[in-house]
Amino acid sequence: MGVAALTSCSDFLRLQPEHQLKENSFYKSPKDFELALVGSYAGLQRLHNTAIVILGELTTDNADIKWTSPSEAECDEMNLTASNEFLNTVWSVCFTTIARSNNILSRLDAVTLTVAQKNRYKGESLFLRAYSYFYLVRLFGNVPIVDVSFRSSDEIMKFDMTRKSVTEIYSLIIKDLTEAASLLTGVSIPSKSQASAGASKTLLGKVYLTNKQYDLAKTVLKEVIDMKTYSLNPDYKKLFTNGNDELQESIFEIKYLSGNLGEGNLFSSIFTPARFDMAIFPGNLQGSGRVLPTRQMASAYEAKDLRRTASIGDSVKLVTGKYEKEIYGLKFVDFTTGIAGDGGINFTALRYADVLLMYAEALNETNDATEALTYINLVRTRAGLPALNSMDKADFQLAMERERRVEFFLEGHRWFDLVRTGRAQDVINKYFKDNGLSFTVAAHELIMPIPLREIDINPKLGQNPGY
Repeated sequence: MGVAALTSCSDFLRLQPEHQLKENSFYKSPKDFELALVGSYAGLQRLHNTAIVILGELTTDNADIKWTSPSEAECDEMNLTASNEFLNTVWSVCFTTIARSNNILSRLDAVTLTVAQKNRYKGESLFLRAYSYFYLVRLFGNVPIVDVSFRSSDEIMKFDMTRKSVTEIYSLIIKDLTEAASLLTGVSIPSKSQASAGASKTLLGKVYLTNKQYDLAKTVLKEVIDMKTYSLNPDYKKLFTNGNDELQESIFEIKYLSGNLGEGNLFSSIFTPARFDMAIFPGNLQGSGRVLPTRQMASAYEAKDLRRTASIGDSVKLVTGKYEKEIYGLKFVDFTTGIAGDGGINFTALRYADVLLMYAEALNETNDATEALTYINLVRTRAGLPALNSMDKADFQLAMERERRVEFFLEGHRWFDLVRTGRAQDVINKYFKDNGLSFTVAAHELIMPIPLREIDINPKLGQNPGY
């Protein structure tokens, strides 16, 4: 089983497989709940290591693939099938996380805990359930709602596993996050790899923005800003390089650890060229070229944008000592490791720059473009760019689209941003056409196919239209 850090990047706890945990002896003490929470967080390492980045970047005009692999090729061509391994990963990891969260939630009332302990365990579990459902609903649309813990196979068989509406799923997400934010307010959280009130409100703001509930998004995101707990890191590059633990901009992060088998990230491999003659890693580790910047992405930055050199490399050193032109991703790439899958740089799933840009977007959508400029310009100033001046609502929307693209490149946001704003088909289809490619994004492909193996297990799921 994978692991996750609860107290620091080096404080990893290993769990027994769940089937080996005896119901009668577990969930009896705070330590048991701490261990169970480790298991709940564990899957997020796998979720973000490849699946979310590939589904969020390779499906768009941001990234390209330079090798042959069926599942990556499907994403690159926006021709996803029900057998896609990354969709399988999202489904299985998210529902496993939901099940683990439900297990904790169902047992809290039967154990003697302090109020603070119960609030923290419940708040973190609700956050994780909402976090998982938010990815599921955006990628697959209607999915089953499982908000109970099963004690037997009979209970599973009797449970209604049919898919529920997007509206019902979002209602659960909003309820969970609202309660999590309340429960975790004032609770001491030892690490940013754990859910907090700030993380719950940040994610809730993103949910409201996705649902076009702009007034609600504006309110909750302003609450995060007014907490004064977070701030922009002065050095943008530091967010994505070794030692990026617990930075002031981080709101929720996924811990990875080099030198501990199975706990490292894969970004050193997937974001760098598939060349055997590179000398950019110890032992001349070869990249895989699975997610590389497109030429359009490499030229999307404004002149003097400090984010460009922190995000994209333009040449690689070869074993001959010479340099050759190659564009590749730099974020989260651990240049100190010589082993694929051993990167020790954390992935920041929620960060303060996103809060500022989401708040600016919500302001603009509620007809306050002037105030919105204040917040987008905070992010631009950190990037070394001049402030944007007065513009109308539509122009601001496009400016925000450009800003989010360069701010969050390789962080898995692009697909979700374009779908949320209704721009996915226009932007990606134009990219395909401009590059002489015959691929297209059809309307039904804005929602991805339900994994075939899940339909085989539960035929009642059915498949999304068009697949």
